[in-house]
Amino acid sequence: MINYHYETEFDLENFKEYTSWINAIGVSENVHLGDLSYIFCSDEYLIKLNQKYLGHDTYTDIVTFNYSEEDVISGEIYISVDRVKENAVKFKEDFNKELRRVMAHGVLHLLGYNDKSKKEKEVMRTKEDEKINMFHVKQ
Repeated sequence: MINYHYETEFDLENFKEYTSWINAIGVSENVHLGDLSYIFCSDEYLIKLNQKYLGHDTYTDIVTFNYSEEDVISGEIYISVDRVKENAVKFKEDFNKELRRVMAHGVLHLLGYNDKSKKEKEVMRTKEDEKINMFHVKQ
């Protein structure tokens, strides 16, 4: 089950389409999605989590906590809406596309993809693009 929580004024539009898309990501990677929680928050909220649980004192767009067991993917994905907005401007990207990139990025981390090395970052970016292209909103 995919849940959405809000620790900021942001509200995810078309959440049913996002849920279908996230489930499709799981299918495309041949995994079963268990409980996934997306928590949309501010920079301040996320940096406190980053400091407390990861020992990092830097702003980030996403922090993922993996609770997966065997072949069931579960976890909490915290997303700073502030950082997504800033990155969309910085990279001259549409906010919604940048949001989808970060949302897919979180699922990919739960699937075991990393982004520490240059090679891992290349694979992650390719996977993000592939998953973003799977998103479709019904008109």
